[in-house]
Amino acid sequence: MAPIASPSQPSALEERGRRLRQTAPAPGLGRGVGGGAVSTVTRAQPGQLCRAGSAGAEALASGGAASTERPERPGPLQDETLGVASVPSQWRGVQGIRGETKSCQTASIATAEASAQTRKHADAEVQTEAPEPVSLQSVPQYDGPRLVAFLRRVEAMVTRELNKNWQSHAFDGFEVNWSEQQQTVTCLHTLGYPPAQGQGLHVTGVSWNTTGSVVACAYGRLDDGDWSTLKSFVCAWNLDRRGLNPQQPSAVVEVPSAVMCLAFHPTQPSHVAGGLYNGEVLVWDVSHPEDPLLWRTGLTDDAHTDPVYQVVWLPGPQHGHRFQVLSVAADGKVLLWLAVGAGRLQLSAGFALAVQQLPRSTKLKKPPRGETEVGATAVAFSSFDPSLFVLGTEGGFPLKCSLAAEEPALTRVPSSVPLRAPAQFTFSPHGGPVYSVSCSPFHRNLFLSAGTDGHVHLYSMLQAQPLTSLQLSHKYLFAVRWSPVRPLVFAAASGEGDVQLFDLQKSSQKPTVSIKQTQDESPVYCLEFNRQQTQLLAAGDAKGVVKVWQLSSEFTEQGPRETEDLDQLAAEVAT
Repeated sequence: MAPIASPSQPSALEERGRRLRQTAPAPGLGRGVGGGAVSTVTRAQPGQLCRAGSAGAEALASGGAASTERPERPGPLQDETLGVASVPSQWRGVQGIRGETKSCQTASIATAEASAQTRKHADAEVQTEAPEPVSLQSVPQYDGPRLVAFLRRVEAMVTRELNKNWQSHAFDGFEVNWSEQQQTVTCLHTLGYPPAQGQGLHVTGVSWNTTGSVVACAYGRLDDGDWSTLKSFVCAWNLDRRGLNPQQPSAVVEVPSAVMCLAFHPTQPSHVAGGLYNGEVLVWDVSHPEDPLLWRTGLTDDAHTDPVYQVVWLPGPQHGHRFQVLSVAADGKVLLWLAVGAGRLQLSAGFALAVQQLPRSTKLKKPPRGETEVGATAVAFSSFDPSLFVLGTEGGFPLKCSLAAEEPALTRVPSSVPLRAPAQFTFSPHGGPVYSVSCSPFHRNLFLSAGTDGHVHLYSMLQAQPLTSLQLSHKYLFAVRWSPVRPLVFAAASGEGDVQLFDLQKSSQKPTVSIKQTQDESPVYCLEFNRQQTQLLAAGDAKGVVKVWQLSSEFTEQGPRETEDLDQLAAEVAT
């Protein structure tokens, strides 16, 4: 075994390594992590340094002295990497890991407990009385032979009475009506416009729109005087609107001249036409009160020269969806106006009433010398013939007229279209001017007229004389209208402040109901039935008030055989 070298004496191998490091620096030196030096020892291969055999290797591994024999010439050196020795950094230990612990807490949560208890309840029981046993009544014993003898005795008499009842017409058409009948007529609304009433204006016309929810009135004057420069109004109230103010209309239109009449459009709920005292015809849209005027005729040569007393909407001649306005006036002209844009109504057709062209169906008073025109005051169209209409005149006689008339009118009035003579038949006159006419919606030949003589005349288109004449007032009658749902019912407005309702099925001589419109007997100038809400009737008076009346069911429910009775009335007089 080789001797172990002393620690103070370097071994031969260490000495050999020192000399080798002096001749060639070791390439493995470097700097370790954290500043510690790391040495990489480069060793020569054992075969190149010495031939010490296994003993030299053991001495090298044990750190002892190897053989001291000098090696032969060394070969090329080769690098060999051994394990890494690390020196821990002191800097990290000094710095340490700084950490802070913090906490937060929300406000304390308040809790409360509550309890609820249902209301007290009680149980109750009822018990009927103890049932009583039902005893069967004994069937009486009839004397058969006597009963047979009695029936044979009365058989002939009972048969005779049954035959009489079977042949009787006392109960023909009788129908049981189980609904509750309303027997009164009540006032639903009292409408007015204080600025118009403050000027003393009258309600000269009323009209319901196509929905039946809006009623409009015209303010003007029907008494004497020149009111051509008087400012007037058209007012409308929506009766279905929540919070209706009877003294504040839904729409107010200021008009530079007195409005004598008005009529709502048949399909446009907000369009209304009106005729003025100065002869103009205008159309407004009451849904735009800030700028309501749609069209106007203007004061041209085609316009009326006297007050317009009535306007009516008619379907256009070629386009059913377009409507034109027909106007009648005291100048004797009946004019048809068509909207052509740019806010203008253009004359499309016209008629003129001349005395010399009136049919001599009845004896008429001779007009004053030089007077050839016949003033028109009212118009009504047939529900069965759209070209047939009736005119009321200042002379008191109604005229049967036609839009299809071709005869030129004998007049010198300037016009942009040829004027024609419309009159075909003249009826027996009233004792004064006719203020209103109304054609029956249930019979093609019947119409009513009312005039200043206080009478209502029922006419047939087939004869000049009236079928019947009823004196309703000692003053003027200003309006008359057939009911839209009852064939034998009509209403009239009197100069004594009354609205009179007639049912010809009940009486042909006196009104069924007389409604007091004004307490001081101021005249009632106009009235109109509501075609949509048939229980409503509007009437306007000289106090500037429009009252909406709710009719009882007897005026809105058609009775049995009523249409047949109307036909019989017309047939009996026409024979």
